[in-house]
Amino acid sequence: MDEYIDIVTSSGEPTGKIALKSEAHKNGWYHNTIHLWLYTKKGEILLQQRSHKKAIHPLLWDVSAAGHIDAGESFVEAALRETNEELGLTLQANELTKIGTKLHESSYANGTIQDNEFHQVYIAELKVNLTELKHQEDEVEALKLVTFNEFENLLSHSETNNHFIPTNKSYYNFILEAIKAQLEL
Repeated sequence: MDEYIDIVTSSGEPTGKIALKSEAHKNGWYHNTIHLWLYTKKGEILLQQRSHKKAIHPLLWDVSAAGHIDAGESFVEAALRETNEELGLTLQANELTKIGTKLHESSYANGTIQDNEFHQVYIAELKVNLTELKHQEDEVEALKLVTFNEFENLLSHSETNNHFIPTNKSYYNFILEAIKAQLEL
């Protein structure tokens, strides 16, 4: 879907301008996205497999829920909306913990997409069974829970196992450490 998003500077400051997401990607304009990582108290992380229909990294496993922030929408509103749309999970704002902002600059599809995004990164506890989640088929191929050990093992072989996005290794490590800290492990 091609929605309107807020454009920010290369340092993340609002410009007051809005544009279609496709225009932002075509022109390399900086913008915000949300990433929400869900975890269980048993030490598991919810991964979503990107839909086979996605132009970027189809069928690789990644963040629990993510998406662009609509023009005028707050980071938290976007996180709650995307989680509901992609997973059928309703969360409350007070259940989210912001763990950081990560700049992601990448070029895809032979340079036709210049993705300059500030990921607003949140974590939250998953309090329902995996079977209760209803994934959005256009965005999500499958869902699974992996233990911290499984996550680390998959990540350590990400250059060859076609599981995670290999260039995101340091980001995934950041996520794992933040969730462990939240659980005080």
